[in-house]
Amino acid sequence: MITKKLDAGLHILATPIGTANDITLRALQILRDADALAAEDTRVLRKLMDIHGIDLDGRRIMPYHDHNGDAQRPRIMELLAAGKTVAYASDAGTPLIADPGFSLTKEAIAQGYRIHAAPGASAVLTALCLAGQPTDNFFFGGFLGSKSSQRVKNLEKVAALGATLVYYESPKRTIAALTDMAMVLGSDRKVSVCRELTKRFEEVIRGTITEAIGEIETRNSFKGEVVIVLGPPIKKEISDDDIHNALSIALQEYRIKDAATQIAEQFGIPRKRAYEMALKIKNGD
Repeated sequence: MITKKLDAGLHILATPIGTANDITLRALQILRDADALAAEDTRVLRKLMDIHGIDLDGRRIMPYHDHNGDAQRPRIMELLAAGKTVAYASDAGTPLIADPGFSLTKEAIAQGYRIHAAPGASAVLTALCLAGQPTDNFFFGGFLGSKSSQRVKNLEKVAALGATLVYYESPKRTIAALTDMAMVLGSDRKVSVCRELTKRFEEVIRGTITEAIGEIETRNSFKGEVVIVLGPPIKKEISDDDIHNALSIALQEYRIKDAATQIAEQFGIPRKRAYEMALKIKNGD
């Protein structure tokens, strides 16, 4: 394997989400050759390095996470200012993707330091590969929220989005989250519930939201990190009568332009079509 000296700057490092062998040769080189190491959990990174036979060689792994970022960023900026190479890894997967690292990279960019991304494992992409849902257009929403009200609010924002939706979830909240999804998106929406990705007990539960809830409810336990992948909205035939009735109601409260915009978004139809129909209704045609 031919290697070259690392370029100075901050190296954002993807690490395995389960199976330790899911790490790239480039990532191993960075861990071996970086002047300084930082990690969301120093113990996790140290264990990964031990598995792959990489010595610290006198280096210390600096902890960097959401709770100590304000204090640690100046130290890392000092290393970058001195021309050092700094590698950063979160617990699993790619930093910044619903993981710490954004404020660190933002500060480094603001101060003019170069950022290098070493791609690799990602729970989002792994789940999309396994889910059996369309992948040509998808939206990643991170964590929906710990409260039902938060989840419902976030789901309502994307309810009409014609794309596959991907969310991280706690196993303890999976049924509650699916219940909110059924309420906002419809119980017949296709879903794939992926858990323990790349690990020994990896599993994907596929079906409608109702079917997925029923399957999980039969389990004595449901453990492991979860990624929920929802298929795009089910296309339904929309008749002119449906649009006409909705516009008639909207026109009682809104102006023609506003009513047309609202109904066009609701039904996923061209705004021009909704506007022309609204004009006819208003004129009594």
